[in-house]
Amino acid sequence: MELLSNTSNIALIVIGFGLLIAIHEFGHFIAARWAGIRVESFAVGMGPTVIAYRRGLGVRFGSTAPDIKTRYGAEPEKIPTAELHADGVGETEYSLRLLPIGGFVRMKGQEDIDPSNTSDAIDGYGSKPVWKRMIVVSAGVIMNMITAVILFVIAFMIGVKFEAPMIGTVRPGSPAANARNLDGAPNGLMPGDQINSINGDPMTTFADIQIGAAMSHPDHELILQVTRVGSATPLQFQLDPIKDTNSGLRSFGVAPARSGTLADQIEIAPLIENMLIKSGLSAAGVKPGSTLTAINGVPITNAEALDLAFEKSNGQPVSTTWSLAPNSTPLLSATTTNTAPVLVATAPLSPEPKFEKLFSPDSKSIGEYDQGLIGFSPLVRIDSLQKTSPNQGILQFDDIVLAIEDRSGPRLGEFRSLIQTYANRAVKLQILRAGETLSINARVDRQGRLDVLVGPAWNLLVSARVIDRVLENPQDPKSTQTVATPIASLELRPLTKIISINDIALTDWASMRDALRATTAEAFAKNASATLNISFQNMLPNSPVKSAVITLSAAEINTLHKLGWSSPLPSELFEPQMITRSAHGNPILAATMGFTETKKLAVLTWLTLDRLARGTVGVEQLRGPVGIVQVGSRVADRGMTYLLFFLAMISVNLAVLNFLPLPIVDGGLFLFLLYEGCFRRPPSLRFQNAATLVGLAFLGSLFVVTFYNDVVRLFTGG
Repeated sequence: MELLSNTSNIALIVIGFGLLIAIHEFGHFIAARWAGIRVESFAVGMGPTVIAYRRGLGVRFGSTAPDIKTRYGAEPEKIPTAELHADGVGETEYSLRLLPIGGFVRMKGQEDIDPSNTSDAIDGYGSKPVWKRMIVVSAGVIMNMITAVILFVIAFMIGVKFEAPMIGTVRPGSPAANARNLDGAPNGLMPGDQINSINGDPMTTFADIQIGAAMSHPDHELILQVTRVGSATPLQFQLDPIKDTNSGLRSFGVAPARSGTLADQIEIAPLIENMLIKSGLSAAGVKPGSTLTAINGVPITNAEALDLAFEKSNGQPVSTTWSLAPNSTPLLSATTTNTAPVLVATAPLSPEPKFEKLFSPDSKSIGEYDQGLIGFSPLVRIDSLQKTSPNQGILQFDDIVLAIEDRSGPRLGEFRSLIQTYANRAVKLQILRAGETLSINARVDRQGRLDVLVGPAWNLLVSARVIDRVLENPQDPKSTQTVATPIASLELRPLTKIISINDIALTDWASMRDALRATTAEAFAKNASATLNISFQNMLPNSPVKSAVITLSAAEINTLHKLGWSSPLPSELFEPQMITRSAHGNPILAATMGFTETKKLAVLTWLTLDRLARGTVGVEQLRGPVGIVQVGSRVADRGMTYLLFFLAMISVNLAVLNFLPLPIVDGGLFLFLLYEGCFRRPPSLRFQNAATLVGLAFLGSLFVVTFYNDVVRLFTGG
């Protein structure tokens, strides 16, 4: 469960959010004072008054209204301004309210939720010309936009780091993998591609790419301009995003490019440490936070270069050079400079064999697959446990899952979905630990997670639930045609141990891959099919050893022999490739960037509302005040410039949402004033009351939805 634990960050966000609201209301306040309208109250927050100030009375816990009533025998708003001023008492109460979820300015003769509360007094709201009242109503929004520009300018003067608009990995079968090239080059986006623009709109960060996909219209394909290494000119691709089952938003199916620095976040560090131990890099002093600087002596700048090096390695180890993280101890080699010690380690890294991608027709999402060989797929292994996992002391590193309740041999592709069905409950697991079969009760959190990191058990040559049929064309999201795998006719049960192929004894999945390639080498050279004898035995007690003959087609053999090698350190374990958006100390450029960012976010907010109406963005994506604090507390962890940028974004959102044409917010009041200016009379009181009720109902519903979303995310880690 992910709770808001960083008190200082939460305080910063709450104060920042409160200041943005105060600035909004201050805009109304100064405009009302300019227009000659009496301001009864200026409040930050909602609910009961915590502390208040009124000129002539000073600071009070609670409201100053009782003091005024005691002195004058009437409520503050009933006493003429001149009489108050004669006694040195101000007409405005400044207050801080209990709930930091809003704020308001109450003017004489103007009440958002009571349109009948009007006043024709000389200092009343209704006595002022329509154009002045328009300025008063829109002043809060204007102040929020000005504040956003200022915050953006400050952030850009300092410089803000963002994920670069560069592709790291492309999900098989995704829109990006199938993107149609318009310049005659091969179809599909590739790792290392930098996306310059989408439909002509420049992409400055990876977030812009995600937003471009999420906000796209379902019936209109997008045109991407891409810079690719090795291409003299930019390439153009056409594609149509699809809804991602995990995020609920339209997506291209790409991940951001990764730098050479290993991630050191607490959630993933244990997994990385285990992989470093297994690969031998830990003995060289490499740890989370270390940076890969060269491969085979050639300097590199991103983790994708490591993947490429292993693809070309032909199974041979590669030499890696690392700039070690602080407190590392290099054991293989180290160098230092004259200015400051820089620990550098050089160590070999052995490749891992690649396996087939088996696209089962029962996959939960497009592009999802299991790895394996000829229909066999490995069991699930526990790679690491989060420190906050409720299964500490229950599950252990290297545990292999044999069954989930009565579901024997779950594959990795179905493991998460099966566990999710036991959300907020205990689930019975049968596991293999150090050669011993155990039955345990694991704890599943509210979101349906064990809070562990899992991977394929390549060290144990026992199959999970076999895959009898695979999609014939997994790259086509509309294709449902399937073909049988070579072992489909055997009707094997889960937990089948593969013993030998053509009398070649097998020990693990890598040895099975080698045996399959060795026994089909002649058929591969002739582009022919091959028959093999396979021996197997179920793990259940007293199960006999069986043998069967299977046939591999020429296409299946060709697939086996094209399997290459991969890095034992996936690129996902490295920090994202970052860029710095900065004005480089130029205030004019910073101002230009600030105005541009403010305009972009304002348009994006309107676009989000449009996509909500169209249904391409779900209401589950909305956040309320609690969600803003939750996200903001994470942002504050990244530094002050991120906090400033985040508050600027919130300020733009406050401006746009407050100027929606809805009753009881500024946009609705502005519409009423437009009507009054055109027809020389305000809308009827009956209409205003009805519209106010509708507006209250809408905003109340929105609050309930966003509050529910926030609470779900807060207690499920979403």
